[in-house]
Amino acid sequence: MQHSAPPLFRQGIPALLKLIVCLSISIALMLIDFRFKALDPIRNNVNWILRPLEYVMMMPRSLYEASSEYFTTRGTLDNENQTLKVRQAELSLLANQSEFLMVENQNLRELMSLQKQVPFKTLPVEILFNPSNPISQRIVINRGSEEGLKLGNPIANDAGILGQVVRLYDHSAEVSLLEDRDFAVPVQVARNGLRAAVFGSGRGNPLELRYLPVASDLEVGDILLTSGIDGVYPPGFAVAVISKIERNLDKNSSNVFCTPIAPVNRYRQALAFLYDPKIDTKAPSETNKAGASSTNTPGRRQTRARGMQ
Repeated sequence: MQHSAPPLFRQGIPALLKLIVCLSISIALMLIDFRFKALDPIRNNVNWILRPLEYVMMMPRSLYEASSEYFTTRGTLDNENQTLKVRQAELSLLANQSEFLMVENQNLRELMSLQKQVPFKTLPVEILFNPSNPISQRIVINRGSEEGLKLGNPIANDAGILGQVVRLYDHSAEVSLLEDRDFAVPVQVARNGLRAAVFGSGRGNPLELRYLPVASDLEVGDILLTSGIDGVYPPGFAVAVISKIERNLDKNSSNVFCTPIAPVNRYRQALAFLYDPKIDTKAPSETNKAGASSTNTPGRRQTRARGMQ
């Protein structure tokens, strides 16, 4: 009795042989292609045909990526632009603050130099604010009676006299400025020693030299210095410069207008002069002859304002 192979086995042998033959042929072709590049022409022709189709198939994906990248880049640029604007504002603020500190530092140096020149005691003060009073022209400083300040003490900066203490508190004081209405300072003309009194005429108005005859020896550009005869202001400190003279021959009088030398609204630091005429009788110009030519020293003895000769 003969045993025959199962049908599945009989069918599987040819299929296995075919698979082995196909694999052998494929390996042979791969070796031939690797060694002799025989299939490169066929591959190039097929790639030339399929490349446009590949571009068409990839177009939706490319459009999606491009649009996504555009909106992402636009949002990123907007954020960066906003950040740069904020940074620019910060740098501008820092630059302005740096410039302000440089000016303030220069002012403090000049005040320290002034302290060394005057022969009497001084007290550094800082201007806190300017009260909103349309009638009077006053400022408030951060020193008071507890720091040794007294009523009537002059307030000055490196350029000249600013005003006088008129109201005193424990740790602050009110200072009436030269422009305050009817505020008077005894002065003398540096060029010829002529004595007079300069009066304030209100906020924003020029100072006035009053009660002078028409024949008074005055010229535009003359420097007015404190005379010291009132016992309040030390002598020899700059107050104002004559800016305009109107002579009335019929009434034998002159209207003389002046401009304060010390800039009131430019700096926050100043000096209070703790001046006592019974003790401090020596004028600042006698103690600093070497610095008399300085253009920014209150005790200068120049007779004409620069630029008005």
